[in-house]
Amino acid sequence: MWRRLVCLALLSGLAACQRAPDLPPVASRGDIATVEAQASEWPSYGGQSSSTKYSSLDQINTANVASLRKAWTWHSGEVSTGTEQVDATVGEMTPIYVNARLYGCTPYGRAVALDPATGRELWSFDPKKPRTGNMYHENYCRGVAYWQAPDPATRAQPCGKRILYGAQNAVLHALDADTGRLCAEFGQNGHVDLGAMDYKGEGKPANTSPPAVWGNVVALGTAVQDNMYRNSLDGIVRAFDVVTGKPLWSWNPIPDDISAVTGAANAWAPLSVDAKRGWLFLPTGSASWDTLGVNRLDRIPDADAVVALDMRTGRKVWSYQTVHHDLWDYDLPAAPTLATIDHNGRPAEAVIQATKTGNIFVLDRETGKPLFPVAERRVPASTMPGERASPTQPMPLLPHAVTSQRLRPEDAWGLLGFDTAACHTRLKALRNEGLFTPPSIGGSLLHPSFLGGTNWGGLAYDPTTGLAVVNSSNLAASVRLVPRAKFDPGRDLHPGVSYYEMQGSPYVMLREVLMSPLGIPCNPPPWGRLTAIDMKTGQTRWQVPFGRLTTSSGITSPAAWGAPNQGGPIVTRGGLVFIGASLDSRLRAYDIQTGRELWQAFVPAPATATPMTFRHTDGKQYVVVNAGGHGGFGTKLSDALVAFALR
Repeated sequence: MWRRLVCLALLSGLAACQRAPDLPPVASRGDIATVEAQASEWPSYGGQSSSTKYSSLDQINTANVASLRKAWTWHSGEVSTGTEQVDATVGEMTPIYVNARLYGCTPYGRAVALDPATGRELWSFDPKKPRTGNMYHENYCRGVAYWQAPDPATRAQPCGKRILYGAQNAVLHALDADTGRLCAEFGQNGHVDLGAMDYKGEGKPANTSPPAVWGNVVALGTAVQDNMYRNSLDGIVRAFDVVTGKPLWSWNPIPDDISAVTGAANAWAPLSVDAKRGWLFLPTGSASWDTLGVNRLDRIPDADAVVALDMRTGRKVWSYQTVHHDLWDYDLPAAPTLATIDHNGRPAEAVIQATKTGNIFVLDRETGKPLFPVAERRVPASTMPGERASPTQPMPLLPHAVTSQRLRPEDAWGLLGFDTAACHTRLKALRNEGLFTPPSIGGSLLHPSFLGGTNWGGLAYDPTTGLAVVNSSNLAASVRLVPRAKFDPGRDLHPGVSYYEMQGSPYVMLREVLMSPLGIPCNPPPWGRLTAIDMKTGQTRWQVPFGRLTTSSGITSPAAWGAPNQGGPIVTRGGLVFIGASLDSRLRAYDIQTGRELWQAFVPAPATATPMTFRHTDGKQYVVVNAGGHGGFGTKLSDALVAFALR
């Protein structure tokens, strides 16, 4: 499993507004604190458009969660370990609950509606997405979005309620939420082909995360091929009329004057919406090439940044950069969490952003300025010819990083003397001056690794306790820029090494998670954690090891070691944190006050997705998680969506 894990390259301007979009109905324009308090459905990927992943339901609570039992399982019928005919499947989907139905999507791109009480499939739409040749040779879909007309009469008509989602081949679909039929008036017979639009640069676009909806506007970002092209496709965010599919605006994070020499800085992760302001919040990534910046020495302030856009026009309101001149592929991988926190004795509307570095940034939602102090710290200079690394990087003083950010050769870890010594040798051979050590020809340490820190699962915020809960991985990796003329596949490539072309550069890029001869990470455990942060003070309330793993040599780790993880947590008024994410095929519940594990259940495969919860018309609260596993990680695979309820 681990040998395949380290081969994965994880995903991780103002445009003209053609017409002013309709404002959302008054009921959807309340402040986020009010919406949080009433959150009992799960109408969008992050629970609410604010991405708090919070539910006000408490039928399932700390006193009775031990009685939680499987209620039903739905099977998509879509599983692939990866062949020439079908790319590997990845289970990263979180369904939504709205209109008294569950809506989601499958790895092969089908949109489905399910009976929430039984898991029975009500309808399915198959866009015939290609099953091979997908980005990173994986089939996946993270979720769908929902829209309904503001007036009941229109809502009762065909396509008065819609499911919208961007398929992996960059086609935006609009479906009738009741029947699954295409909404013919949307775009071209229910589709908008994003790939046919002008993106500037090389490669082809894809969609990995669900769109965001506000009023009559649907907006979505773009995934591009990392570490491939000098001028990757620009990371353009686009918005469309939710009824007609007509383009409304587009916004490009790459300045016009350097668009010919670089690209990307794209928002591939989920997006968030402040419904009261009508602002869209983006987590953007690194510009291309990801680990070599000689072609992009000019400032790109909207790369690796939290960006707020006006959803009416696409106008940028503000931007806050979390990594300057990114050379580490430290994309912002998760939706910004919009929460109302207690700050200096007063309510403060905040944006909480988790990052791959393990840093957590807490920003004022109106201005983008940090609510907790952030210091510009001196960081190492680059030794690459023509490179100019940023002399400083922003480091929050609070909250504290949720993962380790420094690893010395003497910290090398192993089960036995010989593998500890092997890890020590590997670490000592790398350039290692702490976080933000630039890539080099001889090899540099990347800690946290390119997997994070945190990744696309992001964090959850509980307004009743003021706690933000986030899972994180703790791994060390190496990154090496090998002169193309000296690259020898027979010598430089071995199991565990990932190869990146970096077309047009004098180098190829190699990186790998650092493992001992026994298949154990070279850095000390825990390798996965779950952390609760008090947003009133910025201090860590608790932190516990999270997850377990089985190594390539057949060793199952103790709970205290934790494990790398993918997916995210949710929190409920019942005092619970629910999370799958671990690679050990379990769904867990924790006490949000203490971090104590209260319940766990085995699921058919690792639940590398974020769970969700809802109360259906039958009066029951359900917790649902996609347990499909991850073909890119080489885990056990399944096609299961599993629901739990109290017996």
